[in-house]
Amino acid sequence: MKPKVMQICLSDGWGGLEMYPARIIPELARQGWEAHGLALEGSRVASSLVDAGIDPLTVGSRGQALWRVRRILAYLKAHGIEVLHCHKSSDLRLGALLVSLRPQLRLFFTDHMGVTRPKRDPFHRWSYGKVHRLFSISEATRRRNLNAFPLPAERIRRLYLSIDPAPYVDDLDAGEKSALRAELGIPEGAVAIGLPGRFSRGKGQALWIEALGRLAEMAPDQAWQGVLIGGLTVGEGSDEAVVAELRGRVAELGLESRVSFAGFRSDLPSCLKALDIVCVPSRNEAFGLTVIEAMAAGRPVVGSSSGAIPELVSEETGRLAAPDAPEAWAAALVELLGDAGLRERLGAAGRRRVQEEFTLSGHVAALVGEYAGQEAAPEA
Repeated sequence: MKPKVMQICLSDGWGGLEMYPARIIPELARQGWEAHGLALEGSRVASSLVDAGIDPLTVGSRGQALWRVRRILAYLKAHGIEVLHCHKSSDLRLGALLVSLRPQLRLFFTDHMGVTRPKRDPFHRWSYGKVHRLFSISEATRRRNLNAFPLPAERIRRLYLSIDPAPYVDDLDAGEKSALRAELGIPEGAVAIGLPGRFSRGKGQALWIEALGRLAEMAPDQAWQGVLIGGLTVGEGSDEAVVAELRGRVAELGLESRVSFAGFRSDLPSCLKALDIVCVPSRNEAFGLTVIEAMAAGRPVVGSSSGAIPELVSEETGRLAAPDAPEAWAAALVELLGDAGLRERLGAAGRRRVQEEFTLSGHVAALVGEYAGQEAAPEA
């Protein structure tokens, strides 16, 4: 009989945290585990689980999940599920209650966001005390977790996020790449400097635009195009006020012809292949999935020297710049703009690092080892 795990994500949002359960489910199946899910009725999480090939158990609200705990326990017993994996801290109330009522359950929690304040009051001591292993998605978040959570160090493990590198292999022929670059607003012959991601104040788009303004002054004869890739409306997950402010600043700097707003794209792996440089100016990224996606596509990355990004980007794969220093960003871009060979070398090194350290198969292998009770080496 296959071992079984229930992924619990009672969120009505849609971001990297919410996408994670569906991303790992096919690989869990390949590695011999049967996945089940618990999600909010009608949520994008629930539909993503269906798309991943499972029929999730659903509840109308987090509160309903608590007062229907007996129904959930019956489901776990009927399906022989003994492993629970939560992805939102608010779901740990339910997870801890389930473990209290059925002690043979093993509870895991991934801190996708990075805790910002201590959680050592009696409630958190009880709920986190039921967690068998807490996964931190970077060393930066693990350091904060060690200080914030009422758990011994051996129960907090760093487990980097990961991707399947295959869709990012640069397999576009010249015609396909030319057509895609035209769709993204990139003129022929220009070096494309991309920033993919949701529009919000923490993602650094404002700093990036200031850096492009400096770049225009520092390299007036260089042909380049800035490309912002991401939904432009609330319905697409972005802050419309931020989008309006960015458009206004682009106009003030006279960059309308040099910065394109490409909008939401469902084909991000292909879009990354159409770019020449990828920027990730987030001020306090808990991990930086876009960084490893760009590296998998063989693109050099300019990233913020804060949060977890310095764990992913080195001098061998890109450049780092302070998240409040547009001049430093412009200087890094000037260096890369003028040296196609350097861009190629950095991109190739990034692709190798992803293949060695950030594959989905490796991530899930470590995960199922934990599910199965295989103790990892202790971390400092």
